[in-house]
Amino acid sequence: MMTRRRNPAFPKVVIERDADSEESSSSSDDDDEEGEDGPEPETSEEEGEELPESGNGDKKEEALADAKAKRKAPITISLKKVCKVCKRPGHEAGFKGATYIDCPMKPCFLCKMPGHTTMTCPHKVASEHGVVPAPHRNTQNPAEYVFERQLVPRIRQCKPAYVIPDQVSCAVIRYHSRRVTCLEFHPRNNNLLLSGDKKGQLGVWDFDEVSEKVVYGTIHSCILNNMRFNPTNDGMIYSSSSDGTISYTDLETGISSSLMNLNPDGWQGPSSWRMLYGMDVNAERGLVLVADNVGFLYLVDTRSNNETGKAVLIHKKGSKVVGLHCNPVQPDLLLSCGNDHFARIWDMRKLEAGGSLYDLAHKRVVNSAYFSPISGTKILTTAQDNRLRIWDSIFGDMDSPSREIVHSHDFNRHLTPFRAEWDPKDSSETLAVIGRYISENFNGTALHPIDFIDTGTGQLVAEVMDPNITTISPVNKLHPRDDVLASGSSRSLFIWRPKEKSDFVEKKEERKILFCGKAERKKPGKNVVDDSDDDSDCSGFSSKGKRSKFSKKELIGKSKRKVKR
Repeated sequence: MMTRRRNPAFPKVVIERDADSEESSSSSDDDDEEGEDGPEPETSEEEGEELPESGNGDKKEEALADAKAKRKAPITISLKKVCKVCKRPGHEAGFKGATYIDCPMKPCFLCKMPGHTTMTCPHKVASEHGVVPAPHRNTQNPAEYVFERQLVPRIRQCKPAYVIPDQVSCAVIRYHSRRVTCLEFHPRNNNLLLSGDKKGQLGVWDFDEVSEKVVYGTIHSCILNNMRFNPTNDGMIYSSSSDGTISYTDLETGISSSLMNLNPDGWQGPSSWRMLYGMDVNAERGLVLVADNVGFLYLVDTRSNNETGKAVLIHKKGSKVVGLHCNPVQPDLLLSCGNDHFARIWDMRKLEAGGSLYDLAHKRVVNSAYFSPISGTKILTTAQDNRLRIWDSIFGDMDSPSREIVHSHDFNRHLTPFRAEWDPKDSSETLAVIGRYISENFNGTALHPIDFIDTGTGQLVAEVMDPNITTISPVNKLHPRDDVLASGSSRSLFIWRPKEKSDFVEKKEERKILFCGKAERKKPGKNVVDDSDDDSDCSGFSSKGKRSKFSKKELIGKSKRKVKR
């Protein structure tokens, strides 16, 4: 018996290309209505009216013809340019090389104001544009006057010169398996740097020896958001994670214990899952303060390592509390910030829902909020509206900030949030450091600098970059005692020091670069997810180059030794 082969009727494929001219812009609306599967078969009103007059046989034949026409309808594949911002064809927006192109349907991406583009924005030309400098006069507020008099021996009257670490002295490439989320310097060992990543791992790195490093991978099961040292035992560290736990880890052995678990029954769905974000330690009260993703604050006693008291709602219910900071001079003052567009000041002696001392309103999500490191009278916040806000005194007018500085840190997903932090060594309490999102064209290379900003005037003091670091550096930490800057870019860590300038002696630059893992090559294909949280690693630091002080084989051999305390 002769077999019959099925002859499938493949539909016709029509490819639409974007012409150089804009003649097809008028038909863009028609193309959007047709959809991705192609235009629907046209049926006129006359055909619809003639159907009842014809017989049953004619109806069946026409129905079969319509079905065949639908199956054979051409599939349209559109190759037209579509804006990633407004999703409309005819134009493009976003990064094109080292230049950011604005969407014509949206305001300036930098200052969020209409009438100009990012490249012509006055805040890009001068960061101090529109900023009112801090007044050079003594306050008339009695409370602030008494408070400042108590701190006179600790605060210099003359503003010291800024010391900017602007050169990479050492680095460890691909140190973590996922992007870096937080950094912390050891309170006693000047050369010890701790880092957390998206996978929940904790890294301990002696950047003086470079190869002295270790990564503990069993601390948390997902993002390690914050970590703080035990004020009475600097060999132990507290850490909060998106897995809903607080861990207490021994840095020498890597053994950790869970102090609190908000998800004892495991995953029960997104509605019941709790994550811990903001965290700080109140040494005077012996408490670890930690906040979750629904607006609650929890207290853990550092002596018993157990939760104490009841959870307090400190932000809008259902919003993440991403930052907590205790005042360095008056620990009873607590500063919090969250996704409800507010930063709030609390009195630890009267913690209750709705009992905040001040509510500092912002236009978008607040990534971080910090008291000034020496006097504790100033406040620095970072918000997603590309604004740094400074309050010069917590005793003055808190209804509005003393000044707003426009800075590029409004990021897309797959990045650790940018946080502006004070320089803990700056006695004038004016210098802050923060990474930049919008890249700059430096000799044809798109680089994302790390900015040092004078919060008193809004001026850009310095922008530091390295031609080999082409990834974004959202996590930055200034050393509390030395002129050192640590930055986390993608999975790598970098140590910056001031460049030694001498007119008579030119020293040869020696940088210690350690390579930990192999670069991951992404195979092109529709199933590949662009997980930019591990931005492409710093390809400029080649393991075959001559930038390392030691050879790769020698460094990896040394990395097996334990970390010195």
